[in-house]
Amino acid sequence: MDLHTTIDIDAPPETVWRVLTAFEQYDLWNPFMSVAGRPTVGARLAVELRPPGKRPATFRPTVTVADTGRELRWVGHLGVRGLYDGEHRFVLKPLAGGRRTRLVHAERFSGVLAGLVNRWLGDATERGFRAMNEALQTRAEVLAAAESATATDAGVDSTGDGHAAA
Repeated sequence: MDLHTTIDIDAPPETVWRVLTAFEQYDLWNPFMSVAGRPTVGARLAVELRPPGKRPATFRPTVTVADTGRELRWVGHLGVRGLYDGEHRFVLKPLAGGRRTRLVHAERFSGVLAGLVNRWLGDATERGFRAMNEALQTRAEVLAAAESATATDAGVDSTGDGHAAA
């Protein structure tokens, strides 16, 4: 089973990436998950998922892709491999010449218990993904606006037209 969500964010991929990979700040904005660890390939993370209306669940996935500004992916297992496995991914696609970002937030579930667990948790997990996406959108857009205002105040060319702001 695949769970696939997207959201367009009015912030460049670099800003979205900074928010996404600052795990230590998740508790400030992320209603769906908390993460401890480092976003580097091979790192083991401690991830607590909080699906709306369900009990939290903790996993210890391993980061398999950490392509700065583009993709973060990890793979985790409930118990032993093959019982209930999840490949969680965030893909950042630049839009509008890199001034905006399309976030693809998805997970592929497999294993002998995948159908049963997803019937029980699927809707809540999707709601959690969407809540996280919206919170990430808000945080990244606020940061991007603040960075743009700072660049404008400093007379930096934030428009890309070759002229410093007046």
